[in-house]
Amino acid sequence: MKKIVVLGSLNMDMFMTTERLPMIGETICSDQLHYMVGGKGSNQAVAASRMGIYTSLLGCIGNDAFGEKIQKHLSKESLDISSLNIEKDISTGIATVFKTKNNNAIVVNPGANNYCDLQTVEQNIQIIKQADVLLTQLEIPIETVEYALQKAKEFGVTTILNPAPYKEIPTGLLQYIDYLTPNDTEFESMMNGELESSGDLETDMLEWSMRNNVKLIVTRGSQGSSFVENGQMTTVPCSSVDVVDTTGAGDTFNGIFAYAIAEKKELRDAVRMAVIGATLSVTAFGAQRGMPSLKELEKYL
Repeated sequence: MKKIVVLGSLNMDMFMTTERLPMIGETICSDQLHYMVGGKGSNQAVAASRMGIYTSLLGCIGNDAFGEKIQKHLSKESLDISSLNIEKDISTGIATVFKTKNNNAIVVNPGANNYCDLQTVEQNIQIIKQADVLLTQLEIPIETVEYALQKAKEFGVTTILNPAPYKEIPTGLLQYIDYLTPNDTEFESMMNGELESSGDLETDMLEWSMRNNVKLIVTRGSQGSSFVENGQMTTVPCSSVDVVDTTGAGDTFNGIFAYAIAEKKELRDAVRMAVIGATLSVTAFGAQRGMPSLKELEKYL
């Protein structure tokens, strides 16, 4: 049985829908307020588990009402959350999402996610050792991410890092990564930190890939996703759909991509599946609500 481990953040997302984002110093009224379970770790784990693959979620929540609500919500998914750490006297992470018709802006308070430390990895080392794929992101301390990736590589586990939200990647971390999945903005930040950007995506992706032994996949929103293989850049376009909410599209991509890699799909096929899944996800409100099942994805394929 194939297994995925997702190490990452869990948040309670508070969505405020507005006609537009406020200017600095301005107060505006929100049309609606919604509470939804989110966090990149939680979102990506749900996306992967809906593909029917055994998925374990590792991370930290607080022993508060939001933490209880997150556990109750995730227990309805086909997802192993038995190894989540519940931190005493610490609040669960919160993300406030300001949602307009075609965009969003997000402010995150990490809360318990900051307590996802090296000990969290050690406590779950056997779970990671038995995985086919470890997927992680940067909403938890980067020292934890690096340690988990290093351990996974020692065990021969395939590793995926979604460098979001973007932080400078420490020197040496790339040696523990098999697949790197930034979006176009994050990739631009990567280039500015390592190389002089030419301003041309293909040139920059090829240049970066020549210098690093990591398979690079850049998600590009409505333009699909591009990846480098055998010295060439390939772009997988996405279909046109009625966009309701783009929140969680990148997380859907990563969860489904991890599933496809665990199932030994060719890179192009894995990216195509992930692009279609992400496209379907934006047709519903909320990060997890629109994430497709494997049956829905196969029907679209």
